[in-house]
Amino acid sequence: MFKQLFDEESSTLTYLLADEASHEALLIDPVDSALEHYLQLLDQYGLVLKYSLETHVHADHITASGMLREKTNTLTGIGSRCNALAADLQLRDGDQLTLGNTPIKVLATPGHTLGSVSYLLADRVFTGDALLINGCGRTDFQGGNPGTLYDSITQQLFTLPDETLVYPGHDYKGHRVSCIGQEKAINPRLAGKSREAFITIMNALDLPKPESIDIAVPANHRLGIEALPHG
Repeated sequence: MFKQLFDEESSTLTYLLADEASHEALLIDPVDSALEHYLQLLDQYGLVLKYSLETHVHADHITASGMLREKTNTLTGIGSRCNALAADLQLRDGDQLTLGNTPIKVLATPGHTLGSVSYLLADRVFTGDALLINGCGRTDFQGGNPGTLYDSITQQLFTLPDETLVYPGHDYKGHRVSCIGQEKAINPRLAGKSREAFITIMNALDLPKPESIDIAVPANHRLGIEALPHG
C-alpha cells in the first residue's frame, strides 16, 4: 500500500507505506497540520504505525513525528548527524529497517543539510530535499554544502538503477514522481554538470530565508514537541 500526501502550505510531500500482510505502516516526513488525517488513514485501513521517519530537520514546516509517537507508540527515526536527539532511531548510512518482510535501506545523502538521509524501499527511493524533480535542495544553511550534495547525488543516488522511482520531499510545480534515469539525463542542475559547475550554480542561487526557519528548525530538533522523552 502506498499513498503520497501533499501539504499545500509548505509544498511538502509525505508518504504513507504499509505492508498488507502484517499491517505495519510507516510515514516519511509527516507534517504537524495533517496529524488527524494520518490517524484517520491508519484507522481506516487497520494499520499499525511502526515508523515515522524524517529525511532531515525541516526548515519550512513542523514535523508530526513527535505527536505521532505520543498517539501511536511509533518509533521515530532521523539521520544521526541531524542532532535531533529526541528521535528513537539515530540512523546511519547502510542501516536497515523492515516493513513486514520488505527491507528499508538508509542512504546518507548530506549536502542539503549535514544530516540528510534518503530511504530506499524496493524500486523507489525517498530523497527528501537532496534530489528533487528537475532540481535539488538548497545548500546554504544547517551545515549544507554544495560539493557534499553533488557527491551524495552522483555517488549515492545516481548509482541506483535508472528505473528506480524518485519520490522527493517537496515539489513546487505539480510534479509527483521521477526516476533516477530521468534525473541523470535532464535535471538542469546536474545533467552534464561537473562538480565545480554544480557548486557555482548552488552558490549563486541567493534564495530568501524560509519564513518559518527560526521556528521550525528548533521545533524539529525536538520532533515537533516541546519536551524530550523521559528515560
